[in-house]
Amino acid sequence: MDKQLEKATFAGGCFWCMVKPFDQWDGIDRVISGYSGGHIENPTYKDVKSGTSGHYEVVQITFDPSIFSYEKLLEIYWQQIDPTDDGGQFHDRGDSYRTAIFYHSEEQKKLAEISKKNLSDSGKFKKPIVTKILPAATFYPAEDYHQDFYKKSKEEYMEDRKKSGRDEFIASHWNEKN
Repeated sequence: MDKQLEKATFAGGCFWCMVKPFDQWDGIDRVISGYSGGHIENPTYKDVKSGTSGHYEVVQITFDPSIFSYEKLLEIYWQQIDPTDDGGQFHDRGDSYRTAIFYHSEEQKKLAEISKKNLSDSGKFKKPIVTKILPAATFYPAEDYHQDFYKKSKEEYMEDRKKSGRDEFIASHWNEKN
């Protein structure tokens, strides 16, 4: 029997840092770094980084919802980002590094909206939650050297992640008991 796989697409700043948190779970088929939400076809990293293409850096996750739920993906997603920052994420600034949840179905939209409201109502953040919830747009896989960057270029990945401020933010907002 073929398993029914679904897709989830999340923008959370630099896509290098968004692969590993999702890549390590049973039920996750693959995580691909790429670009979505812009206005030019087949953008390159240079196009996206320039800020002129309108694309977000995203990860597209293919998952088996019978093993790993979309709600669990959302929970992991929120814990990787600063949902109050609309100018980028951590040391990565600009439109391509903004946060967004790109939904692939009305059910995903509903679940994303509920999770955003729950986070907003939790009081965990003093500022408003600005992460957008948008319909899925064309997804363009990033160049090969960006795929599985945390595995292929471990030292560069660790250095970039360390200087980004992401880990300190996650530790201060998520690693305490709720």
